[in-house]
Amino acid sequence: MKKRTFVNSLLAVALTASTSFAAHAEGQIRIAQQFGVVYLLLNVAEDQKLIEKHGKAAGVDVKVEFVRLSGGSAVNDALLSGQIDIAGAGVGPLLTIWDRTKDKQNVRGVASLGNFPYYLVTNNPAVKTIADFSDKDRIALPAVGVSVQSRVLQLASAQRWGQDQYNKLDKLQVAVPHPDATAAIIKGGTEISAHFGNPPFQNQALAGNANARIVLNSYDVLGGPSSATVLYATEKFRAENPKTYRAFTSALQEAAEYITKNPEGAADIYLRTGQGSIDRKLLLSIIKDPAVQFKLEPQNTFKLATFMHSIGAIKNKPTSARDYFFDDGHSAAAN
Repeated sequence: MKKRTFVNSLLAVALTASTSFAAHAEGQIRIAQQFGVVYLLLNVAEDQKLIEKHGKAAGVDVKVEFVRLSGGSAVNDALLSGQIDIAGAGVGPLLTIWDRTKDKQNVRGVASLGNFPYYLVTNNPAVKTIADFSDKDRIALPAVGVSVQSRVLQLASAQRWGQDQYNKLDKLQVAVPHPDATAAIIKGGTEISAHFGNPPFQNQALAGNANARIVLNSYDVLGGPSSATVLYATEKFRAENPKTYRAFTSALQEAAEYITKNPEGAADIYLRTGQGSIDRKLLLSIIKDPAVQFKLEPQNTFKLATFMHSIGAIKNKPTSARDYFFDDGHSAAAN
């Protein structure tokens, strides 16, 4: 009798521990985001508490934490060390970590944050194309050799000078957060003479310095609108937290619909959530720009993936974008 009581007690403890773990697993999500309008889906989801809303509908009280990081390398390190559950960064960092964790943690894309043209902007009057950069120039971007901006610049270099010259401009790149790089372009007089950024920073630089001009547009390099910034996670998190994961993706979908239907409200949210100082009229022009699309479906990412494999940046060759995106409904047509 005592033995049975002891066994029952052990089972009760095990069940309690299991229940506690499941509750924790299905009740927490830590999301890393960086700087810019490209993260507006997350800003809206946070402000409107959409993740909590969809979690509650699924019977889960989700504790949501947003973490601000800069650069794909920092984001990837945080994901692999277990400090975050959802990573927000460019397609380049996603492909890097997908390749690194294949058949291990199996990191894959969760969703796109939308299509945005990324501009390489310079304040050097002598620079009209990437061929005009000299050793005196410095190109600021989030992470050297890893960020999507760095990879797009490498692809542009390969297109101009040949595949073996893809890294011709790497020596000019410096890792600088977007706000600081934008300030340098507007002010002038620093070693930074170019910035490969994203909205709204590229737009602020163009508006703030009459000498600033666009040298390169990512859409031109990639052959059309593309999902430059994405969200990704480990296979373990997705498998062990199905309700939380679904609440997150449902929240993103609602956020995308909100922005499309209510750009004015989305602009107010961006400003209210402390995403930086920007003229509201300029912000609205970015959100309403026909070249910008807020949607979850990944688009036109495979060209960069095949390029990265061709230069040895990733060892595993993807056969399609669905190799590095989870098989969710919104990713069914990923390309």
